[in-house]
Amino acid sequence: MAKYVYPAIFTREDNGQYSVNFPDLPHCYTGGDDLADALIMANDILMMTLYELEEAGKNIPKPSETSALVLEANETAIPVACSTEEYRRAHQSRAVKKTLSIPAWLNTAAEKQNINFSQVLQEALVQRLGM
Repeated sequence: MAKYVYPAIFTREDNGQYSVNFPDLPHCYTGGDDLADALIMANDILMMTLYELEEAGKNIPKPSETSALVLEANETAIPVACSTEEYRRAHQSRAVKKTLSIPAWLNTAAEKQNINFSQVLQEALVQRLGM
C-alpha cells in the first residue's frame, strides 16, 4: 500500500492514438485516443498492476530512471504516479462483518446516545492508520 512513480513509454501511432507500456512491469500496457486519454489509462493500469502485485505478495520491481530509457523518434517517456491505496479504496469498498467485544457499560452508554458502532470503528481505524 504505497505511492509509486514509474516511467511509461508513450508511442504515438500512425492513426494519432497512443500506446503505453511500462518497461519495468511486463504485461503492463494500455493506450488512448489521444495523449490525455493515454495518461489517464496509464495511471489506471499502473494502479491495477501494482495493486495486484501487492495483494499476491510478489516483488515490486524498482522503477527505472526515465532518462535511462532508449526511445524511438515517435516515443516519449513520461513518469506516471499512482497510489495503490486509492485503487484499494475504489475497488474494495464492500463492507465486511467483524465481531468484537466491548465492556457492557460502554455498550450501554453508546446505545443511549445512538452511536453508530460501525462508523466509529471505521473513523478510529482510519485515524490510527493515518489514512
